[in-house]
Amino acid sequence: MEGNSADFLRDTVDIALVVPFSGPAGIYGPSCESCAELAIADINAGPGLLGRQVRLVPVDGSRAPAEVAAEIAALINLGVIDAVTGWHISPVRKAIARVTANRVPYVYGPLYEGGERTPGLFLTGETPSGQLLPAMDWMKSEYGIDRWVVIGNDYVWPRETGSAARMHARANGQPLVGEMYFPLGTDDFSTAIRHVERSEATGVLLLLVGGDGVTFNRQFAATGLGAAVPRLSPHVEENMLMASGVESTQGLFASAGYFEALNTTASMDFARHYYSRFGPAAPALNSIGESCYEALTLFVTLVSRAGSLDIVAMTGAAADLTYTSPRGDVRMCGNQMSQDIYIAEAMGLDFEVRDRIFAA
Repeated sequence: MEGNSADFLRDTVDIALVVPFSGPAGIYGPSCESCAELAIADINAGPGLLGRQVRLVPVDGSRAPAEVAAEIAALINLGVIDAVTGWHISPVRKAIARVTANRVPYVYGPLYEGGERTPGLFLTGETPSGQLLPAMDWMKSEYGIDRWVVIGNDYVWPRETGSAARMHARANGQPLVGEMYFPLGTDDFSTAIRHVERSEATGVLLLLVGGDGVTFNRQFAATGLGAAVPRLSPHVEENMLMASGVESTQGLFASAGYFEALNTTASMDFARHYYSRFGPAAPALNSIGESCYEALTLFVTLVSRAGSLDIVAMTGAAADLTYTSPRGDVRMCGNQMSQDIYIAEAMGLDFEVRDRIFAA
């Protein structure tokens, strides 16, 4: 049986798009919405999905997880959505997953901590083992950085990612020299910056979201540490560079499955497509916005291959699935996408890609 009885009553496929409209992660919202809109336009320019047009139902993902999940549950119960997607932090994902499980498909776009097994939940984002840990090794190989401090927000993704970094560093004989976690919305990182100085850390693993990362970058650079102690983040993207300002990005590195600066045919074609639709003043094209396009691409690919919105059929369709996206050639391993990772260095307000880490 398909996700809800409304599949037989409506002539559209309706997808809840959960993205942040405010708060520290609100900086990502416009890029997410634009990339999702582009994906829908591409779908509807052809035959649609299962012979139907596709529509997005915006949902504010910046609210408390229980509040977001309650709205999703209400939309499912009313029979007005067929699926859920978007970019939102892990506590929101966990709350939503409890109400979508075995009811409607849910395709989650962001990087996350790994280990998600909810039935009907498919994930396109990077996980620490393939993203952050190899980037740590690269930073050691290229720059000799082996005394890391983790500075992150205080919720599941930074905590679990910090734990993975801790175990990785210890296994390599160079334990972390500190871990510090701060509530979302923190505006004073002086204690963290003092710890970087006192610990004689040679690198910072930056696990702060959106506006919090921007605030840290500005305060860190103001102390003069920016050039002396490199920062590595799996989360920094083009919006954060612009908001941080050119004087705050020296020594800032990022690892991700996508950058606008990728010099690949797939990436350059996607950028041309994006700016031809939205113009030169479009919201920044970045890994977080692209993750919404990626999630919708996966959703359409799975449904088309399954011939149905049925979760069991879509799960079967994920087996051995490979396709080409703006990120390049990707494949599904169970419910998780496997992809190459790129390491980039901030050069002013842009990134320059330094290396590629091939998926295992």
